[in-house]
Amino acid sequence: MSQSPATAPHESTGAPARAPLVLGTLILVSGVANLNLSVANVALPSIGDAFDSSQTTLNLIAVGYSLGLAASVLYLGAVGDRYGRKLLMMLGTLLSIPACLLAAYAPTDDVLVVARIFGGFAAGMAYPTTLALITALWSGPGRTKSIALWSALGGAIASLGPLVAGWLLENFWWGSVFLVTLPLAVVALVMAWKLVPAHVNESTEPVDNLGGILSVLLVAGLVLSINFAPVPGKGTLVLGLAVIALAAAVAFVWQQRRAANPLYDLHVASRRIFWVAACAGIIVFGSLMGAMFVSQQFLQNVLGYNTVEAGAAFLPAIVLMVLVAPRSAVLVETHGARATLLLGYVFLFLAFVWMLLFWEEGSSYWKIGMAYALIGTGVGLAGTPASHSLTGSVPVRRAGMASGTADLQRDLGGAILQSVFGALLTAGYASAFVSAIGSSPDASKVTPQVESELTKSFAGAEQVAEQYPKYADQITAAAKSAFLQGDDWAYTAGAVAILLGAVLVYFCFPRKEAEQQLLRDYAEQDA
Repeated sequence: MSQSPATAPHESTGAPARAPLVLGTLILVSGVANLNLSVANVALPSIGDAFDSSQTTLNLIAVGYSLGLAASVLYLGAVGDRYGRKLLMMLGTLLSIPACLLAAYAPTDDVLVVARIFGGFAAGMAYPTTLALITALWSGPGRTKSIALWSALGGAIASLGPLVAGWLLENFWWGSVFLVTLPLAVVALVMAWKLVPAHVNESTEPVDNLGGILSVLLVAGLVLSINFAPVPGKGTLVLGLAVIALAAAVAFVWQQRRAANPLYDLHVASRRIFWVAACAGIIVFGSLMGAMFVSQQFLQNVLGYNTVEAGAAFLPAIVLMVLVAPRSAVLVETHGARATLLLGYVFLFLAFVWMLLFWEEGSSYWKIGMAYALIGTGVGLAGTPASHSLTGSVPVRRAGMASGTADLQRDLGGAILQSVFGALLTAGYASAFVSAIGSSPDASKVTPQVESELTKSFAGAEQVAEQYPKYADQITAAAKSAFLQGDDWAYTAGAVAILLGAVLVYFCFPRKEAEQQLLRDYAEQDA
């Protein structure tokens, strides 16, 4: 196993040389990935207007980045473990530049979807290596604190995306939101090259390429089938994608059981601390991304916020994530991951209930800000134990597997819950609008073509309102009412997901003493 001279400080102090600069670099690299993840949400109404996009296409634009990232992180995490985490991180950061340019200047919404997936794939190279390097370079309480800062600041940078994108949309065209990370990517690339140690605790075993390909097919098939499920006439496509996902899942498990060096060590993955934390994190970070996705459209479409106001509305979540995450690291050390996770779940559940009860047409900002404050507190509390439990329960040489799973928490969770929320929003919106048309005294005047445009998306309804100014007020009112029904369906799904996650953690995750004993047992087995 190759070693860098930079490992010497790590061996003696539990941290690398120039630790603050190294950690800052890793957070900046993850920030580039996180910012690209979130900037599209606030731009969705503008993109819908520019391309007359369907709600399904907007869902794919929003989820495309998560799709590319989630589908590739396991495979690329293993590649980084074998061939060099630093090299892969720099390559992914470099490829994010053309991905951003393609998205910014996409001539059609279909090209924009492709650009978002490509950007996610580039992030799949860079993002998993950041947590893997923290795991390899730090140990003990220093690792817990570093993960807390990585989680909080990465999430905060992602949450700043809507604010920055909102300002850009007020002054430039919709594609400008995808250019915001370019200077950050250049700075991150130079800092990574100069500061980050290479070849620390990396594997020399061959990569399970077949398992990697199967993992890509599994995640891609699952996410796309969810997105197309509510689209009329796409039943065959949905069934085909679901079959691909199921077949890939079966083949993946078979391959991991027989491979000499599996991509995803099922023995390690079956450890209670690992798999419960993985599932818990998927729900935590998925609920964050799903709530951002739906709420940004709600603020602009229903409440009439401009893009800057919609982005700024999320500030309470950003502030509280940053403030709470260091306290979360302390709670993990003093009370254990289980108690900290459950406390985070309480705040997230209250957030979704609050949105269901108090978010309506004409809601004042304090009602909006309160929900975001609850979300920020919940994610700040739950994010650290979810990631820390993964990295603490695997051998360091498998850091790529742990970091890939931690990324899946964010990206697969985000992709799945954004897809579920988007599908429910689409279905609820269309159902409510069809009912509104049917009960209207002018229903006979609505042609099938106009009905299709009205039920396609809120942007479609706005365009119909412009074409028929005599009925503009009724169309806009019906669109807002239909959107509110659709987002209620989404928020209900979020509350249910949080409850299921809390039940899983409560009954399956060990208490502090048992958790510490299990971690000691895992370390002995791996040694």
